[in-house]
Amino acid sequence: MLQSLAGCSCVRLVERHRSAWCFAFLVLGYLLYLVFGAVVFSSVELPYEDLLRQELRKLKRRFLEEHECLSEQQLEQFLRRVLEASNYGVSVLGNASGNWNWDFTSALFFASTVLSTTGYGHTVPLSDGGKAFCIIYSVIGIPFTLLFLTAVVQRIIVYVTRRPVLYFHIRWGFSKQIVAIIHAVILGFVTVSCFFFIPAAVFSVVEDDWNFLESFYFCFISLSTIGLGDYVPGEGYNQKFRELYKIGITYQAASMKEDEKANEPFVTVQPATYYDGCINN
Repeated sequence: MLQSLAGCSCVRLVERHRSAWCFAFLVLGYLLYLVFGAVVFSSVELPYEDLLRQELRKLKRRFLEEHECLSEQQLEQFLRRVLEASNYGVSVLGNASGNWNWDFTSALFFASTVLSTTGYGHTVPLSDGGKAFCIIYSVIGIPFTLLFLTAVVQRIIVYVTRRPVLYFHIRWGFSKQIVAIIHAVILGFVTVSCFFFIPAAVFSVVEDDWNFLESFYFCFISLSTIGLGDYVPGEGYNQKFRELYKIGITYQAASMKEDEKANEPFVTVQPATYYDGCINN
């Protein structure tokens, strides 16, 4: 009898605080997912980091042995300055001296990464004036970009998502739900092909140092606006048609953002009576 009463009281307690329990499980699940990601990344990447550290120590030791006139402190000061410049996108390598980070096409690509909140981090403002302008430009430009993309999506969403579903439903009499599912699958396949597989294939050909996986990885990181900056197109030595290439990548980034917003409501369909006149026209 006491056990049944205790069980009923526990059930009532859980029912009464269902929202709090769900939130607690959500927080716990998110923390566990963070820990899971940290464990996997650490176990996969730590051995490669250790090998790279050992290789750099050997190269440094060999360089100092071959150049006895140079002290370790002088070498470290030089390398520290080189790394600081590299963090700002400036390289001292001879094969990179021809690529400027702030010519017009590179600046246009940088502006697109700022407005799309991708932010690869390979090029950053060097001057205080540039940093201050970047703040003001972002504060105004990011909401303006969202407004622009929303206006574009509102005008193309009917032709890309809802109208094809209604056309096959009204003209051919197919079930609206079945047509919506088939349309979603086709639209998803076209989207993945046009914004992942095809660009990845192009990047793997154009970029000498990228394979298909690295190109696909870059497309995903860019489209998801993560923007780690470990892969940036158009930065290779003697890149052919670099200016046109940068402009094309800028347009591709804007198209990705528009397509990402346009794909959100592809199953939601408005009543058919609203579109009868539009389709007949």
